[in-house]
Amino acid sequence: MEYIEIKIPAKPEYVGVIRLTLSGIAGRMGFSYEEIEDMKIAVSEACTNAVQHAYRADEGGEVVIGFGIYPEKLETMVADYGKSFHFEKMKDRFGPYTKSSTADDLSEGGLGIFLIETLMDEVHVLNDSGVTVFMVKHVCGERETHDTAISNLETK
Repeated sequence: MEYIEIKIPAKPEYVGVIRLTLSGIAGRMGFSYEEIEDMKIAVSEACTNAVQHAYRADEGGEVVIGFGIYPEKLETMVADYGKSFHFEKMKDRFGPYTKSSTADDLSEGGLGIFLIETLMDEVHVLNDSGVTVFMVKHVCGERETHDTAISNLETK
């Protein structure tokens, strides 16, 4: 596993830097264009949430983004050290939703959480001294191989 970590000021103008970095890493790993775009949306949303909600405007702060690079997946972490929120309570407030929900089913304010969970394969949120969002996306080829193996078993 290789690990890349970037710290950015909690300012909106730096979220684009993370999108570009993610695009470069994911492209090198063999993710499809669509998968890269999905990841960019999810990670941008997590970064934007940290920038907008973690710190008071007058206090500044930073957001730490980590990329765990594995042969079969990319793990992305977005962490802030600002005011925390309880993820499950927020989901309950803006949900409920399932994988079959659409954006029209959501209350205002719940779209970011919905997008992150819909676009990534795995999402975990820790609330401690701030908020840390862990997101995982598997390389398409790995998933296709698994799906093909299941399909082959079902036809036998």
